[in-house]
Amino acid sequence: MKYTERIRSLREDRDLSQTKVAELLNVGQKTYSDYELGRTRIPVDSLIKLAEFYNVSMDYICGLSDKKRP
Repeated sequence: MKYTERIRSLREDRDLSQTKVAELLNVGQKTYSDYELGRTRIPVDSLIKLAEFYNVSMDYICGLSDKKRP
């Protein structure tokens, strides 16, 4: 699974809007939407914030593992 699919799935599993997650990352909703669509690469520091927020490993977010936590 691609990281774009993972970040969308994590967000939807928690019934969060793109706007709420964008606020967490200090970006606009359109920018976050572009992250999920793969139009814009998400910065590593934002991936780290998402991993901490969702309490999952970076490997899980990046699609290198199907285990949420090591």
